[in-house]
Amino acid sequence: MAWRRALAALALVGGMWAVVDARAQSAAAADAGSCPPAVPALTGEQMNAAARRALDRGFLWRLSKDGRTAWLFGTIHVGRLEWIFLGPQLRAALTAADTVALEIDVSDPAIAQQAAELSRAPADLPPLPAALRDRLARQVAAACLPAQAFDGQHPVMQAMTLTALAGRWDGLEAPFAQEVVLSSFAKSQGKPLVSLESVALQMSVLIPSDAAKVVELTDHTLAQLEQGKSRSMLARLARIWELGLLDELSQYERWCDCVQDDDDRAQLKQLNDDRNPQLAAGIDALHAQGKTVFAAVGALHMVGEQGLPKLMRQLGYTVERVAFTPQ
Repeated sequence: MAWRRALAALALVGGMWAVVDARAQSAAAADAGSCPPAVPALTGEQMNAAARRALDRGFLWRLSKDGRTAWLFGTIHVGRLEWIFLGPQLRAALTAADTVALEIDVSDPAIAQQAAELSRAPADLPPLPAALRDRLARQVAAACLPAQAFDGQHPVMQAMTLTALAGRWDGLEAPFAQEVVLSSFAKSQGKPLVSLESVALQMSVLIPSDAAKVVELTDHTLAQLEQGKSRSMLARLARIWELGLLDELSQYERWCDCVQDDDDRAQLKQLNDDRNPQLAAGIDALHAQGKTVFAAVGALHMVGEQGLPKLMRQLGYTVERVAFTPQ
């Protein structure tokens, strides 16, 4: 469950991850032997060549209702450098849309500021047990971050950030997330960006209000990180997303090692299924206003009985998956 929460958190505070990642890259440059590899810089010629051979990745559906079309795209909240170049079918869908809708518009400075404020530890939160604080500090050092990198931040958010940053060892970087790519494309084309959820809603789902639960979740998240499970799950999810393996994604409860009891199942429902009706309603409301919408939401919201493709069908849309050329 820890890595799933970390991915959800990436959608919320992408701007903050970019800052943390920049610090980590600086540390990596200073200590290349023990830190994640730095992202290579591309020349203009290399950028142009990569754009020309860009592939479609992820999960895309075409939605039709009332004689008009919309698109639903399942994303991943981290990415590789080559993923910042959109494939031809994704680019065509985005070009045809007049509005881009994301879970959260990570490029909005006001949203980033609100997320940063809400991710701070409240004054009345009891300190973590000393042993847990030490484990957290060891993981900060292992991530090649300065000891003060997370000063003032909620311990759950610290642990989730570290979980997400573990992907850097496999070339998975927060600044290359699809939300960042899509928001950049929309702005370059003058298309409005819309948030389908609020920062407060996402934060309420991610961070428990009970102090005992905070300790429990921080401990569990660090344990997954220490055992290497978070990194391997993130790498597997990235591979599934890159290749568009929807059947394997649909079976993620069987391989994620994240649903071990009823409490885990309830948390997963809260993270995923319980949010989907509001996401679907938001997309439908934009369509009803006459907008041509390209909606991008985390890929795990696309599967299961409450998956967004099914919910959009229930709202009267014809839903067709767009087949990408096999890689």
